[in-house]
Amino acid sequence: MSGRGRLAVISALGVVEILAWGSSFYLPAVLAGPIAADTGWPLAWVVGGLSVGLLVAAIASPRVGIAIHRHGGRPVLASAALLLAAGHVVIGLAPNLPVFLSGWLVIGLGMGCGLYDPAFATLGRLYGAEARPAITKLTLWGGFASTVCWPLSAFLVDHVGWRGACLAYAGLHLAVTLPLVLGLIPPAPVAAPGAEVTRGHGEPLTPRERRAFLLMAGVLVLGGTVMTLISVHLITLLQARGVALAAAVSYGALIGPAQVGARIVEMAAKGRHHPLWTLTAAMVLVAAGLAVLAAGVPAVGVALALYGAGNGIYSIARGTVPLALFGPVRYPVLVGRLARPGLIAQAVAPSLGAVALTYGGADAAYGVLVALALANLGMAIALWGARPDVVEGSDAVC
Repeated sequence: MSGRGRLAVISALGVVEILAWGSSFYLPAVLAGPIAADTGWPLAWVVGGLSVGLLVAAIASPRVGIAIHRHGGRPVLASAALLLAAGHVVIGLAPNLPVFLSGWLVIGLGMGCGLYDPAFATLGRLYGAEARPAITKLTLWGGFASTVCWPLSAFLVDHVGWRGACLAYAGLHLAVTLPLVLGLIPPAPVAAPGAEVTRGHGEPLTPRERRAFLLMAGVLVLGGTVMTLISVHLITLLQARGVALAAAVSYGALIGPAQVGARIVEMAAKGRHHPLWTLTAAMVLVAAGLAVLAAGVPAVGVALALYGAGNGIYSIARGTVPLALFGPVRYPVLVGRLARPGLIAQAVAPSLGAVALTYGGADAAYGVLVALALANLGMAIALWGARPDVVEGSDAVC
């Protein structure tokens, strides 16, 4: 495919990811308060809708990976648009809490079919071993999901209410996301680059590959836990250290630009280094940022910039490292399997954070974050020795 054709595919997927993330993962941040205030439903249950959706996405992810392996990403991403639209209609019309939560069940299926992991698998299925630059560029688009959708959600709530906002997102998925997928995402090639498409599904991992797979799954679990804890509890953690609410919100806003800036730096490197360098650098930056934050050093902005930069390139590494470790043939299937534990971790992380804050206070929560980040750095380092592309006993580094 020509460079212009790839740019069109990545741009279309970028808009798809902005709307998919913005109307699901980032939705409760703006809508949860108005929903609870309007309906009288407990705020914990309203916010818990996202956890329900993430658990459903986790259950569906392995099957989604198999579907992309067999049929390509186009039909799966189209299904995501329809499911997200349907889920938002259910939520927007929900007369009671059980119906509201059932809407999140549908949105969860849409998340399983339409967030980063299916998009990465789609690019892997289309471009094979050459998918790394496309994955990097896609995360650059995805970094703007909250930047675009938080203000959009707030605008919609102010003008048409939270129910109207949900119905508007349903319309955007039908009018924007679905046409982009059907019009600009090409069908998958008959055979994955370099091998038959029937290979890879169910093909057993070697002992070395299994070790690498388990380590990568661990990285995704801890990485997803840390990311979700920060996303949900950052303002509370900063206020516990005496930071005023307005200042805490301003500090939190630094994370987005730091993520995008780090992704631009990674993209400028043009893939000249092994993706494990990206993963290791991400874990170092995240651990350093959280350690500075936990130490109470009055450099909150620097700490969150470091964390944001690490989290930004971590999003790239979670897509490119499995491609480098296991190759393009099995990539969609293994990405689907790897997504499950990370999504489960994201689903339960807010509750774990609330428990830590309630029973141990902010210091305990900061300690948990630093411990998780350091453990993840250790697993990232261990992945260097577990790479399937390294011959047993060799110390060669790609």
